[in-house]
Amino acid sequence: MPTLIGSVQRALRLLEAAVAHTGGAPAKQLAREAGLPLPTAYHLLRTLTHEGYLRREGGVFVLGEAAARLAHGGLQQKRRSMILDSLAHFRDAVGAPVYFAVYREGEIEVVGVSDTPATPACEEWADFRETGHAHAIGQCLLGQLDEKTRREYFDRHPVEAITPYTVRDLRALENRIGSLGPMQTVTERQEYALGTVCAALPITAGDAAATMAISLPLHQQERLPYVVKRLQSEVGALLSTLSFSISI
Repeated sequence: MPTLIGSVQRALRLLEAAVAHTGGAPAKQLAREAGLPLPTAYHLLRTLTHEGYLRREGGVFVLGEAAARLAHGGLQQKRRSMILDSLAHFRDAVGAPVYFAVYREGEIEVVGVSDTPATPACEEWADFRETGHAHAIGQCLLGQLDEKTRREYFDRHPVEAITPYTVRDLRALENRIGSLGPMQTVTERQEYALGTVCAALPITAGDAAATMAISLPLHQQERLPYVVKRLQSEVGALLSTLSFSISI
């Protein structure tokens, strides 16, 4: 085990040395910068090349696809952590669950949710992606799309009542969406989940349709205007983080 751990440590040092040279570096230079004997470096470089972490081009070693995937995954995780940290801040500020969602590749995607045991998020009992007509998140995102893109969504996910309060047909939903002003908050009461009210704010994040939303139990619905106003007043500070992270 110590030998295996040592080998991993030496390989990582070689990778760190390679990262510092975007145009690549020869084995001797990488060995020197990693503090390794040249024979050891050659052995590890061959292994790293075989596994796709490095590739050899014109006598120098450059990062391979496996290293790029590893770096991309780490960046994605960092971005997601940034979103969740930001949502937790706003959750505490407004005293309600906070959601961040985007419309991407033809589907509604909830990127992050932050809640607490005392203020639990709405249970996803029906797939959020397929029921955009029924919840504030979906209605807010769909309202930011052009008519053609919205129609394509409804072709895949037809409007249907999932509670007694859900909008009943596409015409009624289009009339509602069409009545919304630019950047207007969308609210719904028990259309997606009985006993729950929701509000969603449209977010400008590059070219993507995005939204932040909150939910409350029905018996607290009188708090909805205050919570929405509080979220609106603070959301500007979050936009840089969410815009940066929209590509997750």
